[in-house]
Amino acid sequence: MMNLSEQLPADAVVAVVVTRHRRELLAHSLKMIATQSRPPDHLIVVDNGPDEPVRDIVESSQVPTTYLPSRRNLGGAGGFALGMLHALALGAEWVWCADDDGRPADETVLETLLGEARSRNLAQVSPVVTNIETPAKLAFPLRQGLTWKRGTDELGEDFLPGIASLFNGALFRASTLDVIGVPDYRLFFRGDEVEIHRRLVRSGLPFGTSLRAAYLHPDGSEEFKPMLGGRLHAQDPENEIKRYYTYRNRGYLLSQPGLRKIGMLEVIRFGLYFIGTKRDPKAFVQWLKLCRQGRKERFFRL
Repeated sequence: MMNLSEQLPADAVVAVVVTRHRRELLAHSLKMIATQSRPPDHLIVVDNGPDEPVRDIVESSQVPTTYLPSRRNLGGAGGFALGMLHALALGAEWVWCADDDGRPADETVLETLLGEARSRNLAQVSPVVTNIETPAKLAFPLRQGLTWKRGTDELGEDFLPGIASLFNGALFRASTLDVIGVPDYRLFFRGDEVEIHRRLVRSGLPFGTSLRAAYLHPDGSEEFKPMLGGRLHAQDPENEIKRYYTYRNRGYLLSQPGLRKIGMLEVIRFGLYFIGTKRDPKAFVQWLKLCRQGRKERFFRL
């Protein structure tokens, strides 16, 4: 483990990975991180599940590492907050974020992102996040205006300004984190990425997604249910725990500057989904209750 008295090289990149109980997936992710054509100068892994420790996997990496086990599950938000702050404390000029169930699509991802950030003078840049089983498809549907994109061939351009997936291969300048901060630990998981995106937009800093780099991730589109012939979608996770955090945190987010205007549209959209498409009024009432809980900042855990 690197101590704070050691010196990173100038313009250092520190990779931050958050994990919990995913040894095999983490091993694949760290292998691709270590074999980058421009490897990170240091790797930080925050382990939210040290009852099933992954220290051996982390310390076998070819990249200098810091293993940070947390006896309390900090969630994705807290894990990335801890890892990003530790990266800044080490002297990182760039922070590269990755989840344990995804990985760079090839060895050139970090080099490409650094090149894009420098040539376009970006505060933050992300790779396009594609389906790990079918890379021609997006891992998460992307909304542009009123249309939803599900394939990489639908995106067209080589750079998407103002659009970013922020913890799946995202690269931040250290100075950007000075302005927008780190993820809000209270959100635990679900919505923390949207909240950071909100802060980026309000900061006025330039950011976006480069289609010249890709990050592979398990398909997450099954939660987004189509309605009105596919013209609209509603996020409807498959289990109670995911629904609780998704809807509660969404309520908080819609009460924040920059997202308030779409709050009433969300009520209409989810009302149409739960009542008109799913025909489950009780689920809509539960959605309203959880959103109200988030607006009141009652961040109790299940």
